[in-house]
Amino acid sequence: MTSEVIYTGQLRTEAVHLQSGNRLITDAPTDNNGLGQAFSPTDLVATALATCMLTIMGIVAQRNDLNIDGTRVTINKIMQANPRKIARIEATLYMPAHVAYAEKDRILLENAARTCPVALSLNPDIEQDIRFVYP
Repeated sequence: MTSEVIYTGQLRTEAVHLQSGNRLITDAPTDNNGLGQAFSPTDLVATALATCMLTIMGIVAQRNDLNIDGTRVTINKIMQANPRKIARIEATLYMPAHVAYAEKDRILLENAARTCPVALSLNPDIEQDIRFVYP
């Protein structure tokens, strides 16, 4: 098993990662009857895309003696109203200034990000706008 999730009331959940014991709280967003005091479930989906892209890029970087330490991703999740679901995820990856990447390395890293397991698992109806910014 991966996790256990408990509904704690007032549109909140607490999830426990069973292997590590790490916990996270979710809260309904303010535009959907919640307090917006924690990640919403759809925030986690969008954030999972960013963490997955960085993880797979990290694996590729290790294999190719590249340094991506300090790479930062900003996420913008756009919801649609009817039915309420994620319509678009905008991800901007800011590559660190301390490294000059050759074109072949940029291609490797960008492909890793765009083909990470979360990116491939998202419903094809969700538009993924993934951009890279190099110094």
